[in-house]
Amino acid sequence: MKLTFLGTRGYIEERSERHFRHSSLLVSYRRRRIMVDAGEDWLGHVEAVDPHAIVITHAHPDHAWGLKEGAPCPVWAPEITWNEMGTYPIAERHVLDHRVPVDIGGIRFEAFPVEHSTVAPAVGFRITAGRAVIFYSPDVVYIHDRAEALRGARLYVGDGASVTRSLVRRQGDALVGHAPIQTQLTWCQKESVPRAVFTHCGSGIVAGDEEAAMRKVEELGRERGVEAILAFDGMELTLR
Repeated sequence: MKLTFLGTRGYIEERSERHFRHSSLLVSYRRRRIMVDAGEDWLGHVEAVDPHAIVITHAHPDHAWGLKEGAPCPVWAPEITWNEMGTYPIAERHVLDHRVPVDIGGIRFEAFPVEHSTVAPAVGFRITAGRAVIFYSPDVVYIHDRAEALRGARLYVGDGASVTRSLVRRQGDALVGHAPIQTQLTWCQKESVPRAVFTHCGSGIVAGDEEAAMRKVEELGRERGVEAILAFDGMELTLR
Protein backbone atom coordinates (compact mmCIF):
# COMPACT_ATOMS: atom_id res chain seq x y z
CA MET A 1 0.00 0.00 0.00
CA LYS A 2 1.34 3.42 -0.97
CA LEU A 3 -0.03 6.58 0.62
CA THR A 4 0.34 9.99 -1.01
CA PHE A 5 -0.74 13.01 1.01
CA LEU A 6 -2.19 15.15 -1.76
CA GLY A 7 -3.21 17.92 0.65
CA THR A 8 -2.71 18.49 4.38
CA ARG A 9 -4.31 21.88 5.13
CA GLY A 10 -7.33 22.11 7.42
CA TYR A 11 -10.32 24.41 6.90
CA ILE A 12 -8.35 27.57 7.63
CA GLU A 13 -7.47 30.78 5.78
CA GLU A 14 -3.71 30.27 6.10
CA ARG A 15 -1.78 28.15 3.66
CA SER A 16 1.89 27.47 3.00
CA GLU A 17 4.00 25.69 0.42
CA ARG A 18 4.00 22.55 2.58
CA HIS A 19 0.29 22.78 3.41
CA PHE A 20 -1.35 24.31 0.35
CA ARG A 21 -4.43 22.21 -0.44
CA HIS A 22 -7.21 20.82 1.70
CA SER A 23 -6.59 17.40 3.21
CA SER A 24 -6.78 14.52 0.75
CA LEU A 25 -5.11 11.12 0.68
CA LEU A 26 -4.38 8.91 -2.32
CA VAL A 27 -4.26 5.20 -1.51
CA SER A 28 -2.52 3.13 -4.21
CA TYR A 29 -2.34 -0.64 -4.44
CA ARG A 30 -1.65 -2.85 -7.47
CA ARG A 31 -2.17 0.00 -9.93
CA ARG A 32 -5.47 1.10 -8.40
CA ARG A 33 -5.71 4.62 -6.99
CA ILE A 34 -8.41 5.63 -4.52
CA MET A 35 -8.71 9.27 -3.46
CA VAL A 36 -10.00 9.94 0.05
CA ASP A 37 -11.76 13.34 0.28
CA ALA A 38 -11.81 16.13 -2.29
CA GLY A 39 -12.36 19.50 -0.64
CA GLU A 40 -12.94 22.94 -2.07
CA ASP A 41 -9.28 23.38 -3.07
CA TRP A 42 -9.66 20.38 -5.37
CA LEU A 43 -12.45 21.85 -7.50
CA GLY A 44 -11.19 21.55 -11.08
CA HIS A 45 -8.13 19.55 -10.05
CA VAL A 46 -9.48 16.06 -9.33
CA GLU A 47 -9.02 14.94 -12.93
CA ALA A 48 -5.28 15.56 -12.63
CA VAL A 49 -5.12 13.07 -9.75
CA ASP A 50 -6.77 10.48 -12.04
CA PRO A 51 -8.34 8.32 -9.29
CA HIS A 52 -10.23 5.12 -10.04
CA ALA A 53 -12.67 6.01 -7.24
CA ILE A 54 -13.21 8.62 -4.52
CA VAL A 55 -14.41 8.03 -0.95
CA ILE A 56 -15.67 10.85 1.26
CA THR A 57 -15.45 11.08 5.05
CA HIS A 58 -18.06 13.84 5.45
CA ALA A 59 -19.71 16.73 3.65
CA HIS A 60 -17.82 19.74 5.05
CA PRO A 61 -16.47 22.11 2.35
CA ASP A 62 -12.84 21.11 2.90
CA HIS A 63 -13.68 17.44 2.30
CA ALA A 64 -16.41 17.36 -0.37
CA TRP A 65 -16.83 20.64 -2.23
CA GLY A 66 -14.23 19.70 -4.83
CA LEU A 67 -16.97 17.47 -6.31
CA LYS A 68 -19.58 20.22 -6.68
CA GLU A 69 -19.16 20.14 -10.46
CA GLY A 70 -19.04 16.36 -10.67
CA ALA A 71 -16.47 13.57 -10.51
CA PRO A 72 -14.49 11.70 -13.18
CA CYS A 73 -15.01 8.34 -11.42
CA PRO A 74 -17.34 6.52 -9.01
CA VAL A 75 -17.81 8.14 -5.59
CA TRP A 76 -18.50 6.33 -2.30
CA ALA A 77 -19.89 8.03 0.81
CA PRO A 78 -22.19 7.34 3.76
CA GLU A 79 -25.89 7.95 3.11
CA ILE A 80 -26.01 10.96 5.44
CA THR A 81 -23.15 12.52 3.44
CA TRP A 82 -25.01 11.91 0.17
CA ASN A 83 -27.95 13.80 1.67
CA GLU A 84 -25.71 16.88 1.82
CA MET A 85 -24.20 16.21 -1.63
CA GLY A 86 -27.52 15.52 -3.32
CA THR A 87 -27.24 18.26 -5.94
CA TYR A 88 -23.72 17.34 -7.04
CA PRO A 89 -23.77 16.06 -10.65
CA ILE A 90 -22.07 12.74 -9.85
CA ALA A 91 -23.06 9.96 -12.22
CA GLU A 92 -21.97 6.88 -10.27
CA ARG A 93 -22.83 6.97 -6.57
CA HIS A 94 -22.32 4.26 -3.97
CA VAL A 95 -23.42 4.22 -0.32
CA LEU A 96 -21.04 3.16 2.44
CA ASP A 97 -22.81 1.65 5.43
CA HIS A 98 -21.20 1.92 8.85
CA ARG A 99 -19.10 -1.10 9.83
CA VAL A 100 -19.66 -2.91 6.52
CA PRO A 101 -16.33 -3.51 4.69
CA VAL A 102 -16.43 -2.76 0.96
CA ASP A 103 -13.86 -3.72 -1.66
CA ILE A 104 -13.04 -0.76 -3.93
CA GLY A 105 -10.47 -1.61 -6.57
CA GLY A 106 -8.92 -4.32 -4.42
CA ILE A 107 -8.65 -2.04 -1.39
CA ARG A 108 -11.01 -2.65 1.52
CA PHE A 109 -12.69 0.30 3.21
CA GLU A 110 -14.69 0.05 6.42
CA ALA A 111 -16.44 3.20 7.66
CA PHE A 112 -16.42 3.79 11.42
CA PRO A 113 -18.59 6.62 12.78
CA VAL A 114 -16.60 9.33 14.53
CA GLU A 115 -17.69 12.37 16.49
CA HIS A 116 -16.77 15.66 14.82
CA SER A 117 -19.83 17.57 13.63
CA THR A 118 -23.61 17.43 14.04
CA VAL A 119 -24.13 19.32 10.77
CA ALA A 120 -21.93 17.02 8.70
CA PRO A 121 -21.55 13.70 10.55
CA ALA A 122 -18.23 12.06 9.77
CA VAL A 123 -16.62 8.67 9.47
CA GLY A 124 -13.07 7.43 9.66
CA PHE A 125 -11.88 4.66 7.37
CA ARG A 126 -10.16 1.43 8.29
CA ILE A 127 -8.27 0.74 5.06
CA THR A 128 -6.77 -2.65 4.21
CA ALA A 129 -4.59 -3.53 1.22
CA GLY A 130 -2.76 -6.86 1.29
CA ARG A 131 -1.35 -7.22 4.81
CA ALA A 132 -1.25 -3.48 5.49
CA VAL A 133 -3.96 -1.88 7.66
CA ILE A 134 -4.30 1.83 8.44
CA PHE A 135 -6.96 4.02 10.00
CA TYR A 136 -7.71 7.43 8.47
CA SER A 137 -9.65 10.08 10.39
CA PRO A 138 -8.71 13.65 9.48
CA ASP A 139 -11.50 15.30 11.55
CA VAL A 140 -12.22 13.68 14.89
CA VAL A 141 -13.27 14.22 18.50
CA TYR A 142 -13.45 10.50 19.24
CA ILE A 143 -13.87 7.21 17.41
CA HIS A 144 -16.79 4.91 18.09
CA ASP A 145 -15.63 1.28 18.47
CA ARG A 146 -12.06 2.58 18.68
CA ALA A 147 -10.50 -0.72 19.70
CA GLU A 148 -11.97 -2.45 16.67
CA ALA A 149 -11.16 0.46 14.37
CA LEU A 150 -7.48 0.43 15.34
CA ARG A 151 -7.07 -3.32 15.83
CA GLY A 152 -3.89 -4.45 14.09
CA ALA A 153 -3.40 -1.09 12.37
CA ARG A 154 0.19 -0.33 11.46
CA LEU A 155 -0.50 3.37 10.97
CA TYR A 156 -2.97 5.94 12.29
CA VAL A 157 -3.56 9.02 10.13
CA GLY A 158 -5.29 11.64 12.23
CA ASP A 159 -6.43 15.20 12.85
CA GLY A 160 -3.67 17.82 13.05
CA ALA A 161 -5.86 20.82 13.91
CA SER A 162 -4.03 21.29 17.22
CA VAL A 163 -1.01 19.74 18.93
CA THR A 164 -1.97 20.02 22.62
CA ARG A 165 -4.88 22.48 22.92
CA SER A 166 -8.32 20.87 22.84
CA LEU A 167 -10.65 22.26 20.17
CA VAL A 168 -13.56 20.18 21.44
CA ARG A 169 -16.76 21.96 22.47
CA ARG A 170 -20.21 20.83 23.52
CA GLN A 171 -23.17 21.38 21.20
CA GLY A 172 -26.29 20.25 23.04
CA ASP A 173 -25.63 16.64 24.02
CA ALA A 174 -22.92 16.21 21.37
CA LEU A 175 -19.20 16.93 21.34
CA VAL A 176 -17.91 18.63 18.20
CA GLY A 177 -14.58 19.92 16.92
CA HIS A 178 -11.12 18.40 17.03
CA ALA A 179 -9.24 16.26 19.53
CA PRO A 180 -5.62 17.43 19.92
CA ILE A 181 -2.76 15.33 18.56
CA GLN A 182 -1.73 14.60 22.16
CA THR A 183 -5.04 12.82 22.82
CA GLN A 184 -4.95 10.88 19.56
CA LEU A 185 -1.47 9.61 20.35
CA THR A 186 -2.80 8.28 23.65
CA TRP A 187 -5.42 6.36 21.64
CA CYS A 188 -2.59 4.88 19.57
CA GLN A 189 -0.69 3.93 22.72
CA LYS A 190 -3.74 2.21 24.22
CA GLU A 191 -4.49 0.28 21.01
CA SER A 192 -0.82 -0.59 20.23
CA VAL A 193 -0.62 1.36 16.97
CA PRO A 194 3.13 1.90 16.36
CA ARG A 195 3.05 4.88 13.95
CA ALA A 196 0.96 8.01 13.53
CA VAL A 197 0.87 10.75 10.91
CA PHE A 198 -1.16 13.92 11.29
CA THR A 199 -2.81 15.74 8.40
CA HIS A 200 -5.56 18.42 8.27
CA CYS A 201 -3.07 20.82 9.87
CA GLY A 202 -4.35 23.84 11.76
CA SER A 203 -3.18 27.45 11.90
CA GLY A 204 -0.66 26.82 14.65
CA ILE A 205 1.22 24.49 12.32
CA VAL A 206 0.58 26.07 8.93
CA ALA A 207 1.16 29.69 9.95
CA GLY A 208 3.24 29.11 13.08
CA ASP A 209 6.59 27.56 13.92
CA GLU A 210 6.18 24.24 12.14
CA GLU A 211 9.59 22.93 13.18
CA ALA A 212 8.74 23.48 16.85
CA ALA A 213 5.37 21.79 16.28
CA MET A 214 7.08 18.83 14.62
CA ARG A 215 9.49 18.45 17.54
CA LYS A 216 6.60 18.55 20.01
CA VAL A 217 4.64 15.91 18.05
CA GLU A 218 7.70 13.65 17.94
CA GLU A 219 8.23 14.15 21.70
CA LEU A 220 4.58 13.35 22.50
CA GLY A 221 4.89 10.24 20.38
CA ARG A 222 8.09 9.05 22.08
CA GLU A 223 6.44 9.45 25.49
CA ARG A 224 3.76 7.01 24.32
CA GLY A 225 5.93 4.61 22.31
CA VAL A 226 4.51 5.84 19.00
CA GLU A 227 6.53 7.10 16.03
CA ALA A 228 4.72 10.35 15.20
CA ILE A 229 5.19 12.94 12.46
CA LEU A 230 3.32 15.72 10.67
CA ALA A 231 2.34 15.17 7.05
CA PHE A 232 2.93 17.69 4.27
CA ASP A 233 1.60 18.02 0.73
CA GLY A 234 3.23 15.46 -1.55
CA MET A 235 4.56 13.25 1.24
CA GLU A 236 4.60 9.53 0.39
CA LEU A 237 4.65 6.47 2.63
CA THR A 238 4.81 2.80 1.61
CA LEU A 239 3.52 0.03 3.87
CA ARG A 240 4.44 -3.53 2.95
